[in-house]
Amino acid sequence: MKSYKILFSVAELKVKHRPKDINNLPIYNHTLATILVEYASAVYMSDLSELFTWTCSRCDDLTEGFEIIELIVDIQHCLQAFVGVAKNLNAVVIAFRGTQEHSIQNWVEDLFWKQLDLNYPGMPDAMVHHGFYNAYHNTTVRPGILNAVKRAQDYYGDLDIIVTGHSMGGAMAAFCGLDLTVNHKAKNVMVMTFGQPRIGNAAFASYYSQLVPNTIRVTNDHDMVPHLPPYYSYFPQKTYHHFPREVWLYNIGLGSLVYRVEKVCDVTGEDPTCSRSVSGTSISDHLNYYGVELMGETWRSCGIVMDPLVKEYGKTDLKGNFALSKEPAMPILKLKTEANDGGSRV
Repeated sequence: MKSYKILFSVAELKVKHRPKDINNLPIYNHTLATILVEYASAVYMSDLSELFTWTCSRCDDLTEGFEIIELIVDIQHCLQAFVGVAKNLNAVVIAFRGTQEHSIQNWVEDLFWKQLDLNYPGMPDAMVHHGFYNAYHNTTVRPGILNAVKRAQDYYGDLDIIVTGHSMGGAMAAFCGLDLTVNHKAKNVMVMTFGQPRIGNAAFASYYSQLVPNTIRVTNDHDMVPHLPPYYSYFPQKTYHHFPREVWLYNIGLGSLVYRVEKVCDVTGEDPTCSRSVSGTSISDHLNYYGVELMGETWRSCGIVMDPLVKEYGKTDLKGNFALSKEPAMPILKLKTEANDGGSRV
């Protein structure tokens, strides 16, 4: 497999309201984006045996050879994430699943009404929505991820950390990157999300862009989710505000030819010449990035499928939340996970 060298800059951990330094902003890497979108897709898989052994239908191509260390399923809150090591990236990769609602249309409609109702701890004037914040900070996901990152770095050394996710998973990825940087002093943290909603106000976006400058938000054409919750330009300090840096994917047609453009947007987070220049009306644009499907195999509740043989790696709490865990570099059984092999559905 090819190895990809990723360049990171280290942010100065001083929280001040000042103009964003363009030199601290990340450089968009198309190749890296096409790799990370495959991780953001794989985390939607409901067969935990195939996902944990990295043998699922979305677990090959550019992510082949990935080693999962922790797979977390918070049944109570319908959340899923994994942590592992990508040796071709020389990095720990953390991926968060997006919403797994019966109807994505209902979830999108709910986004419109989410209010800024929580002061972000330690950041004066910074506000976020409590649902986005709690999904990462107040569930079983956060402790599982932090423990797995520590185990990976204890074994492999001080690897870079890349956090990714799609939709609601992108919102969780952003909070995770911030948490790792501020509360756990992690270095070389990069966040790349796909179809992420807004998660905080302008003050939060300012803090975030200084603390986690290596962040890319990829937005696909008319994807409606990055337009939500709404941004109102006539009172920008009182409304939701994206942090930089957006990369907007869109098509240009010249006669019978169609060209794909990947535009790197400005440092404000709300570049009026990028996705804000079009209406956010498309669900289909939300569910496919770089030709990769970003949704569950079926729209259903938070059921999972698991081979009984994988349970020796599992642990369950009193509320039914589940995690599969192994030590770095430990071999894992090659499991038969075909549909008729006796896998159990939870």
